[in-house]
Amino acid sequence: MGQPTSFIQDSLRMLLEEHEPPCLSLYLPTHRRHPENQQDPIRYKNLLKTLEESLLSHYPAEKTDTRLESFQALAGDTDFWNHTWDGLAVLGAADLFRVVKLQRPVSELAVAADSFHVKPLLRILQSADRYQVLSLNRREIKLFEGNRDHLDEMELVAGVPGTITEALGDELTEPHQTVTSHGGRSLGSSMRHGHGAKTDEVEIDEERFFRAVDRAILEHYSRPSGLPLIVATLGQYHTPFRQVSRNPFLVDSGIEVDAGSLTIDQLRQRAWAIVEPGFRSRVRKLSERFEEARSKGLGADDLEKVALAAAQSRVESLLVEADRRIPGHLDQQAGGVIFSRMDDLQVDDLLDDLAELVLKRGGQVVVVPASDMPTTAGAAAIFRY
Repeated sequence: MGQPTSFIQDSLRMLLEEHEPPCLSLYLPTHRRHPENQQDPIRYKNLLKTLEESLLSHYPAEKTDTRLESFQALAGDTDFWNHTWDGLAVLGAADLFRVVKLQRPVSELAVAADSFHVKPLLRILQSADRYQVLSLNRREIKLFEGNRDHLDEMELVAGVPGTITEALGDELTEPHQTVTSHGGRSLGSSMRHGHGAKTDEVEIDEERFFRAVDRAILEHYSRPSGLPLIVATLGQYHTPFRQVSRNPFLVDSGIEVDAGSLTIDQLRQRAWAIVEPGFRSRVRKLSERFEEARSKGLGADDLEKVALAAAQSRVESLLVEADRRIPGHLDQQAGGVIFSRMDDLQVDDLLDDLAELVLKRGGQVVVVPASDMPTTAGAAAIFRY
């Protein structure tokens, strides 16, 4: 299982705060399956050596060993390396250690500096194709988070009931429940048998359970992430859940099937079919707004103009091309841009610098595929004035 968007956002907030140097940032592309994932811990250990060398060149050995303890412990966690996703971020300081599984690959990086390197996290969080799926029946829930390519089950945080018993506890009125599991597929499936329960008691429990789930998902997942939420459940449960739901992120269409009868990729395909039209519409509207703004002198795709406007807090929305890197450095105070050679691996990505600055100044950043960009420049900005 993996961390929800809210975990990554909370981690990012803490990473952007002041921390006692050195701040260690390690990024690694990883693999989901054997045998490809067998090389991941080896490459991780190689990056650790790079971190250690960087630390030893600036700090005493004792401080270096202390900073690397948690990183070294992760290297030996066999179970962790058997359940990785597409990318990994490991970040640590004296008062902080975060391990974040990512649903998109990242470039290898190991750096010790006065602050954390967070740009890969920013880009993933601002991608426009992400969504969540709530797998629901009248007894239990599961939550998934995904994009067009991948869907993964999330580990439910404290405060989110996974079962009706966790939600209602002693207030559960429906008696004599037993649970029998039946050979589910990759998502698992189960069948419940009730003995002696009255219909009205069943409906009361069902409604109270759905209310508790809706409230917890909104508080812990939907509101922090802002992601669209799709419900996957048997047709008979869609109406009662929607009747009690107060979640504004719940999309109108749902998946009318028990998610336990689908493989994880089948569930992703059905979810993306629901999300994609909204994704296309959102990107199209942003592109149209950009073209209209540019015609009025309130938009630009010239990176130097965009950088200056970002430094002046004038960028309302910024479209950034996914999987595009423009080597360079941005002066966040003056908005100056220095372009660099493509083969200089030590140079930051100018697009990521722009995205970070726009977010810090209260603007919106949306990362979209090249095919959906209104320009070939890598970025398109809509100005406030």
